[in-house]
Amino acid sequence: MLTTRLCRLLGIDFPIISAPMAGTATAALATAVSKAGAFGMIGAGADPDPTWLLEHVHAVREKTSQPFGVGFSSAFPGLEKAIEAALDAQVAAIGHSFVDPTQLINQAKGSGVKIFAQVQTMANAKKAVTAGADVIIAQGSEAGGHTSHLGTLSFVRAVVKIAGDIPVVAAGGIADGPGLAAVLMLGAEGAWIGTRFVASLEWAGPEWAKGQVILADVDDTILTKVYDLVSDAPYALDVIGDRVISNSFTDTWHGREAEMMTRQSELMEDIASATAAGDATTAPVRAGTASGLIRSIEPASYILREIVSQAEDILRHRPQKLLGG
Repeated sequence: MLTTRLCRLLGIDFPIISAPMAGTATAALATAVSKAGAFGMIGAGADPDPTWLLEHVHAVREKTSQPFGVGFSSAFPGLEKAIEAALDAQVAAIGHSFVDPTQLINQAKGSGVKIFAQVQTMANAKKAVTAGADVIIAQGSEAGGHTSHLGTLSFVRAVVKIAGDIPVVAAGGIADGPGLAAVLMLGAEGAWIGTRFVASLEWAGPEWAKGQVILADVDDTILTKVYDLVSDAPYALDVIGDRVISNSFTDTWHGREAEMMTRQSELMEDIASATAAGDATTAPVRAGTASGLIRSIEPASYILREIVSQAEDILRHRPQKLLGG
C-alpha cells in the first residue's frame, strides 16, 4: 500500500490533498475526499464572515470523523475572523497561500491545528521552512487558477532540497497516477490536486465549467492577469498569474491590458453576465494544464482510487523495467 510521511502526519491512507478551491470546494467535496482516505479541504474564499465556512465545517463533521481542513487565499484582506474561527473549530489543518506565511504559522502554534503553507516562490518557501510550517505545498505554474511562473518539476525538487524534515507536497499539473508517482520520485510526500476534482460529481461549481475542463487539451489554458485586473483582485500581480481555459475574452485582452482597463466597468458587467449565463467564451474557467488528461466526470472516491492504483502499479513495476530487473 502506498504510504508516505504525509499519510502518517495527517492520519490518512492516501498521500493526496484536494485543493481548497475557493467557494467551490465545499463540504460535499471535502467529505467525499476524506471519507475515501485522502485529505479533503474546504475552500474558504474571500468572505470575511465565517458563517459560511463554519456551516461547511459542521456539515463535514456530520458525515465523517476523518480529518479535513480549510484553505484560504490569504492575500485577501479582512480574513482575520474567518481564520480565527477555523482555528477555534479545530479543523485538522489550515492552508494559507499567496502571502509570507510566517505570521499565520505563528498564530496557529499551540492550537493543535497543522498549517499548510502553499508557496509559489523560493523566497516564501524559505520563510515557511524558517517559520516551521507543518507541510509546504510547492505550487508550479501548471496549476489552475492563481499561481506563479515556476515549473512544477524543478520547483518541487528545489523546495524538497531546503525543507529538511518538513513534508513537501507537489501542486500543479497532477491529475493521474503517473503524475503522483513522478512527484513522489522527486522527494515530495504527496500531491495537491485541484483540476481533477473540478471534474468530480461533488465539485460545487457549475456544470458548464466541468464540461469545459473535460473538453480542454493540455495547451488550451493561459496564464494571464486579465480577470484579476478587471476585478481588482488583491493578488501580488508582479508574481501571481491566473491560469484559465483560453476563450474569446483572453484572446481579445491578454497583452492589451492597458486598453482593457479603460473599459473596466463595462467588462466587469460582461463577465458577471456571462458567468450567470454559463457563457464560457467570456466567463473564466480556472483550470490547469492537467485538463488535457481529464476526459470524464467521476465521483471523487473513484478518482482517488484510480490515481492511487495507477501510481502503485507504476512504482511497483516501472523501476524494474528501467533497471533491467
